[in-house]
Amino acid sequence: MVISARELNRATLSRQLLLEREPLTVPDGVRRVVALQAQHPASPYLALWNRLTGFAPADLDAAFIGRSVAKATLMRITPHAVHAEDYPAFRAAMQPTLYASRLGFRFAAAGLTPADADELVPELLAFAPRPRTSAEMQAWVEERLGAEKKEGAWWGLKAYAPLHHAPTDALWSFGLRPSFVAAGTEPALTGRAVEPQALRTLILRYLAGFGPASVADVAQFAMVQRAAVREALRALDGAVEQLQGPDGGTLFDLPGASRPPAETPAPPRLMAMWDSVLLAYADRSRVIPPAYRPLVIRRNGDVLPTLLVDGHVAGVWRPVGGGIEATAFHPLPSAAWDGLAAEAQSLTTLLGEREAAVYSRYGHWWSKLPEAEARLL
Repeated sequence: MVISARELNRATLSRQLLLEREPLTVPDGVRRVVALQAQHPASPYLALWNRLTGFAPADLDAAFIGRSVAKATLMRITPHAVHAEDYPAFRAAMQPTLYASRLGFRFAAAGLTPADADELVPELLAFAPRPRTSAEMQAWVEERLGAEKKEGAWWGLKAYAPLHHAPTDALWSFGLRPSFVAAGTEPALTGRAVEPQALRTLILRYLAGFGPASVADVAQFAMVQRAAVREALRALDGAVEQLQGPDGGTLFDLPGASRPPAETPAPPRLMAMWDSVLLAYADRSRVIPPAYRPLVIRRNGDVLPTLLVDGHVAGVWRPVGGGIEATAFHPLPSAAWDGLAAEAQSLTTLLGEREAAVYSRYGHWWSKLPEAEARLL
């Protein structure tokens, strides 16, 4: 079966609840979309506002407090919000990546080895059955290893150890001074080894939320080596099917998964910074036109809040003066502007309850954008 570029786009939007908001609970919504990029504390809230009917920020607050949704360092070695029941498998699948990325560089420069990490992690988890501030964690590391090793050791351990970010009284549950708590489950610390069943679970969950996808897409999403992904997909023979993508390459998907027709309408959306739908693929052209990619994904890794029009990035937005300023990179039809205005009204109400000037620290990027039409919505 061949799938076109537009059909691929609509499949993605359908799986990500961006064709129509759905009346799901917060934990169920998070599980449906697999993982919400949580590099900025506000982004999981805005991501769910885009996807769930009647979303209330207090419901995500409660999910974080009740730990039905967990925030932790996972895919691409960045903070993500995931369903708590998905966390153990996701963490185990990420083990080789976290091992390679966090037990070298600063950790090694502090004179520590992976064997030291294997010894330290259980002790660290025993210290954090309840939330501990970053300062408390660093003090524990300093007492255990000495001041000269503190910074490098904590840099490695805070991402390598199975820790959740603990919610605080910050505007979006998490502030600039994070707290941490032991995950409560202890995925096997297997060093460089790939945990095959965990990786297969992650791939199946990824395809459910982001498929159809290539080996490279899966590897990009999780930052797992392509060889491991290929091996896992071979082991999943019968549980996944193969399609031919727009470029002739092989895509994998779950049998019977949603693939709406190409002509399915896609409503306008105001996407969060670092929204997962923008980053979950090696080939990001299914959502981001290639010409716009350097405009919305900056060289330092910042991913601007975007306008989604007809299923593709069409510009960026930011809060200004009690409204939303939308900048379009190409002319938009009046119906698109009307749809964006309705979204902006709803978003302005949501932000007014929390942080009207959300993402304001990233405003400097607007001076680097090309000349384009901007409207206050």
